[in-house]
Amino acid sequence: MTLEDFEKTLAEEKEQRHEKKRRATSSRPKSRSRPQQRPLETTPPSSRDRDSERVRESRHRDQDGHRHKRSRRSDDQGDEHDHKRHHRNSKDEGGSAAPQVVVQEEPNNLKRDAWMEAPSALDVDYVHRPDSTRQEEPKPIMLSADYELKIHDKELNDHLRDLKDGKTVDEIEDEPASHEVDYTFGDSGSQWRMTKLKGVYREAEESGKSIEDIATERFGDLRSFDDAREEETEIDRRKTYGKSYVGKDKPSGELFQERKLQNDIRRGPLEHVRDPEQELKTEGQGKKMDTAPPPQTTRHLDMTALNRLKAQMMKAKLRKAPDAADLEEQYNTAAAAMSNHKESDVVVLDVMHNPMLAGSRNEVKAIDTKRGRERGQVEANEDMSIEDMVREERKTRGQLGGEGRRLADQIGRDAKFENDLEYMDDNASKLAKRVHRSEIDLKNSTISDFHKMNRVLDNCPLCHNEDKGTPPLAPVVSLATRVFLTLPTEPEISEGGATIVPIQHRTNLMECDDDEWEEIRNFMKSLTRMYHDQGRDVIFYENAAQPQRKRHASMEVVPLPYSLGETSPAFFKEAILSAESEWSQHRKLIDTLAKSKQGLGRSAFRRTLVKEMPYFHVWFELDGGLGHIVEDDNRWPRGDLFAREIIGGMLDVAPDVIKRQGRWNRGDRRVDGFRKRWKKFDWTRILVEG
Repeated sequence: MTLEDFEKTLAEEKEQRHEKKRRATSSRPKSRSRPQQRPLETTPPSSRDRDSERVRESRHRDQDGHRHKRSRRSDDQGDEHDHKRHHRNSKDEGGSAAPQVVVQEEPNNLKRDAWMEAPSALDVDYVHRPDSTRQEEPKPIMLSADYELKIHDKELNDHLRDLKDGKTVDEIEDEPASHEVDYTFGDSGSQWRMTKLKGVYREAEESGKSIEDIATERFGDLRSFDDAREEETEIDRRKTYGKSYVGKDKPSGELFQERKLQNDIRRGPLEHVRDPEQELKTEGQGKKMDTAPPPQTTRHLDMTALNRLKAQMMKAKLRKAPDAADLEEQYNTAAAAMSNHKESDVVVLDVMHNPMLAGSRNEVKAIDTKRGRERGQVEANEDMSIEDMVREERKTRGQLGGEGRRLADQIGRDAKFENDLEYMDDNASKLAKRVHRSEIDLKNSTISDFHKMNRVLDNCPLCHNEDKGTPPLAPVVSLATRVFLTLPTEPEISEGGATIVPIQHRTNLMECDDDEWEEIRNFMKSLTRMYHDQGRDVIFYENAAQPQRKRHASMEVVPLPYSLGETSPAFFKEAILSAESEWSQHRKLIDTLAKSKQGLGRSAFRRTLVKEMPYFHVWFELDGGLGHIVEDDNRWPRGDLFAREIIGGMLDVAPDVIKRQGRWNRGDRRVDGFRKRWKKFDWTRILVEG
């Protein structure tokens, strides 16, 4: 049974009850209007009948359910009223002699409750109508798709916010360049914006696309891109001018306005319309202009190419060739361009900078695999020609250790190595293989050495700074063409000492050429005469025990009393023999003085020692003295402490003075006194006066 059938059944039952009640009420007034016609013997209905009637009526009411509250109450009141009326009529009929009393009904002023006046639940309406008083339930947010354009507060693409407001693309282009932004230059988000700007430049360079296209993809519009460019310029100005610089904190739109002017986008409504007549009236229209030839530019030449050009010019002049004037003009132009050329940050190295880059053809073959290409591995070339051997020797010339270090590397890579002649004889070919470094490794190491050398030159107190044009930090007492004389650092072991220094930055004095050595010997002769004039002997020494530090080479000059000058070789000999371990690869003592007397003469020092090895040498005379090869620089005293300890022990100097090694400072107070004593023996005056 459906709901409609159930409601129809309830309606039919309701009609039956109303019909029954109408019949009952229609029959009761007849008996009440004519009471005299009833027989006297008629008895009133018994209480049992009345109870059964009430039970039947209550049973019918229970079937209706709780929906018929009003109907049930009406039935109860009606039954009670009928019962009272029937009881009253029975009393009247019982006592016929009593007079009939007419009771006037008073108006009922009682008012029913609101729930009693409400419409009945049985009034079923089969047509559904919306209830205006009922509030609609809120729709769930996540069940339906939201196609509405929402702009975040921190959205960088401002054109999206303009499009949401209903503006067209033309209106956006016509907007003024100046606009308000919610950030300032240099705030917490500045680094992120600069990184984003650099990403635009990098992607444009790698992909080959235009910067405007990449900027539109990254920033959303060109206005934000130009704002980032303004911020970059402002930050660079702040770094350049310091804290005193007062600039702008927000973008002014200058770059964006320039871009609009270049693209013929004006603020006025009709400025983008071209007027042909006005263009024809402008000055210079219709005239033929003379196009000047492009200026002749001279290609920048390096020092090697410039020297070659100069050699060609000199040869042309000697031959009196007709193109000598043209070559001279080209050389002068190239020399002027090179003098005015600003040094770039890119390091360009050739053979003159490092012998590792010598040679045009690779004497090794690269491994053409993925791992080999990634790691730059090469195959060993066992079939090397004479040219390949010479080329590789040029690359490896000057490396610390030489062949011994190469053999040690091979032994270190051999896990099964045994230190006996039988194993070496069986694996001679394996140990003889040369380890070739890849071209990338060679270039990286060369550039690293180049930068390291530049840092050493910038911090060297004995070098002239050619870029800034400043003299060395050490005081210059006397200056020759390639060597100059200065004073040692304080505190001095012996008062009145000096230092001979080559102008060119050399790692040791063995690297000096013949001209430099000639001037060094001139200073040694003049200083020896000066100290002998003062009644003192003199010794010279060089400490080149740490070539990896790239220190500026110098020769220390220490005056001594005559008595100590005669015994100084014994002191140094004893100190050198006890300096390092008992066993060594080289002879501990190299007597260059004896070799000079044996026939080597003034070149005994330069022909006995080598510039690639760390060494210490002391001169007791002008031509030679004692030398020592430093094999373990970790056991060698740091700095100049070895010679200071020996000389300090000879002169009974306090230990704190010996261990203290000072630095050079400008404005040394000792310069004037030394110059007065040195003026009489200064050989550089000949260069100035001549």
